[in-house]
Amino acid sequence: MATDTKDTAKENARVEAGDQQKVVYDDSKMRSVYANFVNVAGGREELVLLFGMNQAWHAGQQEIKVELTDRIVLNPFAAKRLGILLTNLIQNYESKFGELDIEARRPDNSALQ
Repeated sequence: MATDTKDTAKENARVEAGDQQKVVYDDSKMRSVYANFVNVAGGREELVLLFGMNQAWHAGQQEIKVELTDRIVLNPFAAKRLGILLTNLIQNYESKFGELDIEARRPDNSALQ
C-alpha cells in the first residue's frame, strides 16, 4: 500500500512557480465530502470555513437545520489565494456554461463582522 501512495504522489507531482519549487501531492489521507452549505468567520489571524449539509426539506420552514461536517482554518494569505483560485474557476465555468444566478440565495454576511 505504501507503494501505491508513492506512485499516486508521483502522478500528482507538478511544477509550480516556473520550475523553482516542485510540489508533490500526498492524497493518502484525503477524503471526499459533499457540502451544500458553507459559512465563513474569522479575525485578523485566521479565517474559518464551515461546511455542511442543509437538512431542510421544504421551502419556508421556520428553522433550517444544518449539519456541519468540516471546518477548514486558513491564514489570510492562503484565504486570499483560495479566493483568487475560486474566482478564476467560476469565471471559466461561466464562460463555458453560462452565468450562475445566485441573487435569490445570497448568504448573510453578518458572520464576517
